[in-house]
Amino acid sequence: MNGMNSKNVILALLALVMAATRLSPLSGLSHLQDASWAVFFLAGFFLTSQWRWAFPALMAEAVVIDYIAIRYFGISNYCVTVAYWFLVPSYAALWAGGSWLRRHQSFDLRGLASLTLSLVIALSVCFLISNGSFYWLGGRVPDSTWNGWLHNMSDWYWPLVRVPLVYVGAVALVYAARKLEARVGIEPA
Repeated sequence: MNGMNSKNVILALLALVMAATRLSPLSGLSHLQDASWAVFFLAGFFLTSQWRWAFPALMAEAVVIDYIAIRYFGISNYCVTVAYWFLVPSYAALWAGGSWLRRHQSFDLRGLASLTLSLVIALSVCFLISNGSFYWLGGRVPDSTWNGWLHNMSDWYWPLVRVPLVYVGAVALVYAARKLEARVGIEPA
């Protein structure tokens, strides 16, 4: 498979995962949590040089999924405020983290440290932008205070960050195994 075809396949797979998990209550996959954050990080890694078209395509997909879920399936629009626009820089931070990792990847302890560092930083920046914009600009918190925001962040940080940690960790294991197979010449089953 040539490079462009493989990039299209990767984009299609990531888009499918985002659709299946972002709309999970509608697809019967309610046990799967939203993989959008992981998708943008992984897209940054696998589609680094295709960012001009792949990032907007995934961003548009996320918006269309949200629109369909709210308009046709009765999903709450509670999170859709002026802060919704801040998903663009939030997801761009994830993409940048994945892209940075692509340039610094290696299959040793340093590579594992790079993966961990880039993922945690990208997720944290994404969280700060999305949570902060929602808290301060979303109009859903009547008496916004710094202490209130810190409390809100402490309530939501781990639940929102652990899901993409698991998804990206699983993909990293598969990716590393495939690279190891290729290095030692093991034929895929």
